[in-house]
Amino acid sequence: MMTRRASTDNHVLDDAIHRVHKGNTAAFEIVVRQLERPLRAWLAVQAPPGVDVDEVAQRSFVTAFTRLSDYELGTNFTAWLFAIARFHLRTEVSRLRRVVDYHARYAPDLLQHELERRNSEPPELQETRLAHLQTCLGQLDKHLRCFIKWRYVEEIPLEEMAVRSGRSVAAVKKQLWKLRRKLHECVEARMTAEGEPS
Repeated sequence: MMTRRASTDNHVLDDAIHRVHKGNTAAFEIVVRQLERPLRAWLAVQAPPGVDVDEVAQRSFVTAFTRLSDYELGTNFTAWLFAIARFHLRTEVSRLRRVVDYHARYAPDLLQHELERRNSEPPELQETRLAHLQTCLGQLDKHLRCFIKWRYVEEIPLEEMAVRSGRSVAAVKKQLWKLRRKLHECVEARMTAEGEPS
């Protein structure tokens, strides 16, 4: 039997969804506010390490919004949203497994090849690359430079970085990955611009 609170919550959700159907798209914010916490909590329990729970939750809400016409008013919207989240979680876990499998097979060889290439570079070229890296680091916003400093200068564990930044460990890993890629692209672009081999 449905509790009075659950019944009230469903009524609030259905009312907001009805308003969205009528063209008031801003009413979907009510849905997000009411279900964001429970959805993230559920995902945090269900998701294996390495999954960015915030990203999966966001994708789930976007999918629910874009497919709102598929939802039948009066049924259980929360269950419908969680089914969408379950699908996105399975998809993300499958994607991560493929990435891990790829890296397990090819990364050691690629890494070895890149290390050999870098070690064969003349010292002047390595110095140029480091100078460009310093310039690229200086172009990052201050709050992004903190991530680099914490991880590679102070060697702070990811868990502590997550606490300091108010993010999940998975979100911190993703941020570091994006920063490394951005810095790499910046350095390579500067090397190319100077006519140096990258």
